[in-house]
Amino acid sequence: RRNAERIRIISQERIIDELNKIMMAPAPSIGFIELSRCGLLPIILPEVAALEGVETRGGRAHKDNFYHTLEVLDNVSKASPLWLRWAALLHDIGKPRSKRWDNVAGWTFHNHNYIGQKMVAPIFRRLKLPTDERMAYVEKLVGLHMRPIAIADDVVTDSAVRRLLFEAGEDIDDLMRLCEADITSKNREKKRRFLENFQLVREKLTDLQARDNYRTWHNPISGEEIMETFGIGPCREVGLLKQAVKDAIWDSLIPNDHDAAFQLMLQEAAKMELYPKQI
Repeated sequence: RRNAERIRIISQERIIDELNKIMMAPAPSIGFIELSRCGLLPIILPEVAALEGVETRGGRAHKDNFYHTLEVLDNVSKASPLWLRWAALLHDIGKPRSKRWDNVAGWTFHNHNYIGQKMVAPIFRRLKLPTDERMAYVEKLVGLHMRPIAIADDVVTDSAVRRLLFEAGEDIDDLMRLCEADITSKNREKKRRFLENFQLVREKLTDLQARDNYRTWHNPISGEEIMETFGIGPCREVGLLKQAVKDAIWDSLIPNDHDAAFQLMLQEAAKMELYPKQI
């Protein structure tokens, strides 16, 4: 602790090498607790150090997000790769910036996942971690980690699962592992209900993958086709039409094929007073 500031003369490459060794330990939480105790964590990873502590107002307190994060990290670290562990460590880093007090709801952390997602790239650059597809993977998992939880807390619909599967793509299994690790409630009934619903989400994922191959799904109508059909350039309407087709397929209003998608595009375009160009 006395010499903590001396870490600033150590190369970032050496620091990240040691951090990754901690991350790959059987219980990474031990290393991060010691980093916090000796004053190194606020210097090396201030975004994670900022999670520590509990604030109480009106007799209502939020959980200590630092120790929650370490519990999630330990949960996910059973034979998991390094970058899934980094996603677990960073999954809640947006909470300090999003924390608000609501007189009815108490402490809230709205959109902390999206805020955290935007924080990943600056952290990776500062730590000299790779800024390639591995960083994109961590960004994706941080940004999406609330989605399966929201689905599991409600009626598990095909539409919601399709959207999740499309956005997560090949990383859906890792995302589900992260979200299951994120359920650290001490309320046994609440934890049981969430894990049972997660199992239902997994079953629907398996079913939709088999039926629709949504892991590699792409919109049958491209922006280029829309612009060519109506003789327009890049504009807001192109995005709206692509989204309308996507939503209709995800909500099972039309089949996942080009002809049905094209007809729906024409119908939606007519509402915008857009008509196919004359050939």
